[in-house]
Amino acid sequence: MVDPKKKIQIKPFRARVQMDRHGAEKLWLNLASAMNEIHNRNSSSLSFEELYRAAYNLVIQKHGTLLYKGVTDKLSEQLLATAERLSSAPDSTLLEEVSASFQEHVTTMAMVRDILMYMDRTYVTQQKSRPVFELGLHLYRIIVWEHENVMNRVTELLLQAIANERAGLLTDDRTLLKANLTMLQQLGMADHSNVYERDFDGVFLGTTQEFYQNESSAYLAENSASDYVNKAVSRLGEEKARSEALALPPTTEVPLFQMLETELIERHAKTLVIIENSGFAVLLKDDTKINVMKDMYDLFARVPSSVEFLREALCERVMADGKALVADQDRGASDPSTFIRGVLKMDERYKNVVEVAFRGEAKSKKRLKESFENFLNSDTRAASYLAVYADDLLRSGLKGATEEEVTKLLNNVILVFRYISDKDVFESFYKQHLAKRLLSGRSVSDDAEKSMVSLLKAECGYQFTSKLEGMFNDMRISRDTRDAYKLHKRNSVQAAASKKNVDLDVDVLTTGYWPSQKVPMCTLPEPVDIAIKHFSGFYLDKHTGRKLQWQTSTGSAEIRAVFGKGPNFRRHDLCVSTYQMCILMLFNDNDTLTLREIARDTNIPSMELKRHLISLCTPKHRVLRKGSKGKGISGENDKFTFNVDYTSKLKRVKIPLVSMKDASRSGKKGDGSKAGMESNPNEAVAEGKLPALVEEERRHLVEAATVRIMKARKTLKHNDLIAEVTKQLSSRFVPSPQFIKKRIAGLIERDYLERDENDHRLYSYVA
Repeated sequence: MVDPKKKIQIKPFRARVQMDRHGAEKLWLNLASAMNEIHNRNSSSLSFEELYRAAYNLVIQKHGTLLYKGVTDKLSEQLLATAERLSSAPDSTLLEEVSASFQEHVTTMAMVRDILMYMDRTYVTQQKSRPVFELGLHLYRIIVWEHENVMNRVTELLLQAIANERAGLLTDDRTLLKANLTMLQQLGMADHSNVYERDFDGVFLGTTQEFYQNESSAYLAENSASDYVNKAVSRLGEEKARSEALALPPTTEVPLFQMLETELIERHAKTLVIIENSGFAVLLKDDTKINVMKDMYDLFARVPSSVEFLREALCERVMADGKALVADQDRGASDPSTFIRGVLKMDERYKNVVEVAFRGEAKSKKRLKESFENFLNSDTRAASYLAVYADDLLRSGLKGATEEEVTKLLNNVILVFRYISDKDVFESFYKQHLAKRLLSGRSVSDDAEKSMVSLLKAECGYQFTSKLEGMFNDMRISRDTRDAYKLHKRNSVQAAASKKNVDLDVDVLTTGYWPSQKVPMCTLPEPVDIAIKHFSGFYLDKHTGRKLQWQTSTGSAEIRAVFGKGPNFRRHDLCVSTYQMCILMLFNDNDTLTLREIARDTNIPSMELKRHLISLCTPKHRVLRKGSKGKGISGENDKFTFNVDYTSKLKRVKIPLVSMKDASRSGKKGDGSKAGMESNPNEAVAEGKLPALVEEERRHLVEAATVRIMKARKTLKHNDLIAEVTKQLSSRFVPSPQFIKKRIAGLIERDYLERDENDHRLYSYVA
């Protein structure tokens, strides 16, 4: 059914007039003539509309093949003439002429493309031929560029111009070089060929590599490392500027700089570090060369693997300086505090090197930390040295310091403490020194003492400082106890007689908190013995169930001594140890005593007795005269006489103790016992051995950690167990695998663990 609303229209028949071959060729001749005019830059008189219509008609009349072939032939004809002209051009103008001819050709092809736009859209698409513009570039490549007397000469001229630039000679305009290189890239992109890579890129990279191989080796052989670094940086900058000016593509620029970094940096990295007199290893010795080191690091940072040579040199320098500090200590050229100050100076210096020269790089910071850990932990005395340093600070080193200075000095202790793996050794020695400071009242500041403990607590946790905090608590309670005892004495009939002679101050210490050894109590003078018995009665009445064990080896006394007779007598208050007090009090009844008699009447251990006697016979504080000649004590029959001629400008005289080493040189070593608390911890420091209590505690800690791990895991391989135990204890100390192995064997003997029958390296927990 026909819709009445729609009208049927019948268009009149128009017969298409077919263009014959002759007409097509005639029309093409017009187009060819126009192409000549365009090529000759004489297109102003042309009607592009008419030319477009002519090309359109040829295509629409099925003469597209004639048109496409005609265009190809015409372009080839024009380019052959161009090639011949360029091939005979002199080298001095060749680059300019090639660039100009290519630009003209591109302009020509853009105009021809506009005229033949319809052919591009239809005929070219249907025939899958090259579009007109790409066809023009393709023909330029194979006819002009690949002409034997064009391509090779242009390439040589480009390379020579770049070589001249590197040599500092006058060169062609970079714009001209860029134009020729851009031409090669465009020719390659037009027909997806590798013209640029094939004819220039590979040769350019090869000649560049050869140039820098030769130059870098020759320059380094004749110049210092810093001069070489400056030269390399300059060369890299020049190449970067040239790359940007010539608009080198990434396919050239990336491998170019990889090659430059290989030739200028990586190949010479090790030499630049170790070169005599000027290498990085030498620069590390001179603080004034830090900017030179920074320049070298910046250069090496372009090749990350090369930076490892710098890090290694840094580590070796730190280890060498550290060993020098240890050697000074071994020779006796420095004391423990000087050693730690040397470590702090090194730390400040090399941290500055890493921060400035290494730009604060994380890996370098880590390697620096490891280096300090390695050299400090290679000497077993480092932990005890640090404890001595802290003791010196807290005794007198902080006097007059501002709050900021105190904070810095205490933080320095923690800084070195972090490097040390034997933190339990530090704790042991620190506790000895703290005990001496607290008991002798020699701390420079209670606030500083508590700040130090707080820093240690923040670093290692509550368990590490619990005993130290307990020591402070004991001292606080002891002050209250002394006040209560003084009040008690005022009301005590028994104490009334004794207080005329002895004023007793007692510190009551908790056994588990304080460092101590079992040392027999010496025989005290009768007035002192009466006083301590009176205090014991007072204390035990208030604290039933407790037991007091008197540590006479740790006490001190102040006794009034009278020297000379008659009107010229001299009275001095002598500040001495409890042992010295016991010795001196014997001379109230005797002018002269032998060593044997003094030992019998005091019960002081042999080595300590000799030490305290020698201290009383030193030239500066000769309260007693020794019968034998020399510094030492010759034997049991050696006589000691009270020196009535002793004089001092001071009313109150402190008599220091000689070292245990000096006492041991006085003859036979005696019984080798020492005071309950280390009388002179510096001596133990010098021995470089683990304190017996630390060694014993380590055994318990390793065994406890092993049992905890095995209880949780049930079965575990030997190496895995060693690793887990080490990890658990690393915050306190690092046990050796051999030490852990011995403790495992002990646990097996005591039936905590058992070995697998088939695999002796597999352990099982015994419930």
